[in-house]
Amino acid sequence: MMIAIVGGYVVPVDGDPVDGGTVLVEDGRIVAVGAEADVDVPDDAELVDAAGAWVLPGFIDAHAHLGVSEEGEGWSGDDVNEMTDPNGARFRAIDGIDPYEAGFDDALSGGVTSVVIKPGSGNPIGGQTVALKTWGRTALDAVFAEAVSVKSALGENPKRIYGEKNQLPSTRLGVAAVIREAFTKARNYRARREHARAGNKPFDTDLTMETLVKVLDGELAWDQHVHRADDMVTAIRLADEFGYRLVINHGTEGHLIADLLAERDVPVIIGPLFIARHKVELRNLTLRAPGILARAGVRIAITTDHPAVPINFLIHQAALSVKDGLEPETALRALTVNPAAMLGLEHRVGALKPGLDADVVLWSGDPLDVMNRALRVFVSGREVYRFDETRNEGVVESRLYQEN
Repeated sequence: MMIAIVGGYVVPVDGDPVDGGTVLVEDGRIVAVGAEADVDVPDDAELVDAAGAWVLPGFIDAHAHLGVSEEGEGWSGDDVNEMTDPNGARFRAIDGIDPYEAGFDDALSGGVTSVVIKPGSGNPIGGQTVALKTWGRTALDAVFAEAVSVKSALGENPKRIYGEKNQLPSTRLGVAAVIREAFTKARNYRARREHARAGNKPFDTDLTMETLVKVLDGELAWDQHVHRADDMVTAIRLADEFGYRLVINHGTEGHLIADLLAERDVPVIIGPLFIARHKVELRNLTLRAPGILARAGVRIAITTDHPAVPINFLIHQAALSVKDGLEPETALRALTVNPAAMLGLEHRVGALKPGLDADVVLWSGDPLDVMNRALRVFVSGREVYRFDETRNEGVVESRLYQEN
């Protein structure tokens, strides 16, 4: 099936905007983007009139707990932290996601079509993350990258959780030691595994070690929860020691060491930005931070850390960051191409470009203007959300089975 979104102000993000542009979609993928005269639209294509609208790629929230920390469900819907083992590398967020949680509908209303769902920060090593589209009948339908990264945490959360249990780790020293010991064991495990394979000998698989070996081998990124500047330096030191691909998550005090992060080419998924300074680590929280980091040369993405901030407010965090000094173009990149590149998803999402998934959002105007809204949302070429002007509310296509 071919769809042509025509007549809108097309913002590919990775290229120049096109007024009166066309986005041509076939079988869920983008096949052409450009001026009307430059895109050959077949006669049998379904036309979507985008006149007066801004046409952008769907946004990406690169750090959220959508579906594993369900709003209003209490303990029943709280599957974000398995706080019984400091090394939870074998835990997987995909095994706890409820795709029918209301937050997925909220995401669509805010133009968010992709999300990287992560375990929480109660453990030094929390578990494996997963990339989903925000519309899908089941998690199986929605997943487009099952192997993305491993979540880890430094700072207050793990030391508080395990300190209350009077066990390791109860200090920052202990948290770093857990991570260091885990990677040391993973190196040794890899060597033993390769020795066994070379000799065609049996070898017992350890799921925790297998996951950490993938980090060491560069297959998975290391998503490091960290707020304080000194903890970020610890994160860099550990990454140097073991050679893994580090991505700072939260980075609340990153602006205090922006030059170091830029020099070391460490990307930062910054946020949430709409929260109170409810713990010591957040004492230097500021909406100026995204702009400071970006001007220093740090690649940034912006996150809601849903449900810390509702996921549909992702664009509003970007807008207020612009108000406090972030360049508008960089703000849009922080919701699209940047998070995609940080986590190895750029071959699927993050821009309006031939070959990528047709995750396309029609906005009533510039999305960085808080008065504008998402009007129509396409996920992999399928329209799954439309704002109903008559009812003054969004309508999401049902994910549930409908008997004929």
